Amino acid sequence: MDNVLSQLITVSRAVGKDAALVQGGGGNTSVKTKDGRYMYIKASGTALRDMNRQKGWRRLRLDLVRTIIEDKSIAQLDVYNRETEVVNRLLLACDDNVTGARPSVESHLHSFLGKCVIHLHPNAVGAYVNAKNGKAHLERLFKAEKLPFLWVPYTDLGFRLAKKIAKLVTNYQRQFGRSPQILFLAKHGLIVSAEKPDTALRIVRRVINGCNNNLKQPKAGRLKSINPKVITDAKKNIHRAFFNATGQRATVSYFYNETIAEFWRQKDARKMLSSAVLTPDELLYANGPAMWVDKCDSEKIAAKLTKQIETGKKHSVAFLVKGIGLFIAAKEKFVPTVRDVVLSSFFIRTNAFRMGGILSLNKRQQDFINKWEPDVFRKKIANG
Repeated sequence: MDNVLSQLITVSRAVGKDAALVQGGGGNTSVKTKDGRYMYIKASGTALRDMNRQKGWRRLRLDLVRTIIEDKSIAQLDVYNRETEVVNRLLLACDDNVTGARPSVESHLHSFLGKCVIHLHPNAVGAYVNAKNGKAHLERLFKAEKLPFLWVPYTDLGFRLAKKIAKLVTNYQRQFGRSPQILFLAKHGLIVSAEKPDTALRIVRRVINGCNNNLKQPKAGRLKSINPKVITDAKKNIHRAFFNATGQRATVSYFYNETIAEFWRQKDARKMLSSAVLTPDELLYANGPAMWVDKCDSEKIAAKLTKQIETGKKHSVAFLVKGIGLFIAAKEKFVPTVRDVVLSSFFIRTNAFRMGGILSLNKRQQDFINKWEPDVFRKKIANG
């Protein structure tokens, strides 16, 4: 079992160190023991890149995990009670000496896939799974694969998604005589399943490279200098607007790089950001897309924030000020996560727009995500 844990740590660190593969708390990994009795999986609350032998994982009994999907009574519960029951059952399935951490809420999804499972939200894949014509583009890109990938239509996260994938994988096995190695999840990300960790990592790299070859990449270039006083004034205006609209005091952080500048230079940038929430990650960690700001006027920004709140939406915590940069209003320790998710959104929106248009989450899907995970990290960010 020590060898299996070592494999999990190696795989997790390999993918977790790349922000283009993992944004926010998204993504998880697992490795099963040779006898099929146990599964080591990422624990919630620890970044993949930070996993070590002391933290960031749990060991579960596979037989107990699989009964969750098979239990018809769980499916009859309302959203909150259903997902809470799943979390409790996963905790009961843990068989280790670890305390203070629960296994990934997607453990039951991993349980019926291959020995090594890598679930990620890569920018390159996100461009396709968030585009209206993304599936067709993927089919052309990967038509030379020996076996086709499995496409998973968007399904509410948690129990329903695991149930959906279980059914699709079973049908795939009947048709092709084996489980799929590559699964693309609409509005969600990528799952790779293989019998060996090295094989799983190679497949991840192959998929990412294949996807990136057809995408518009940010160009490295010389950035124009921004007057420090302009930045300071913008920070003050956003801070004032944020407090006046929300009643919350938040640190306002500033970012400026080629990805940000290239996004605002596009003629359709405002239109891209006007589309609704892109992914569950964007909603959970950044309250939705960044707010487009032509001129950093505190009253106008406050009015937009107030309108969001009055219409039942989550208020923006990221602000893209044209010609100046990206500003984030949140607790300092959460700022890097919000930044990574927003920059990812810029890349995905740019490329999805080029592939027939951006596919956004509808209101019902957003409402479900907001109710989904009992102790979700989003509340800490939303409160500044």
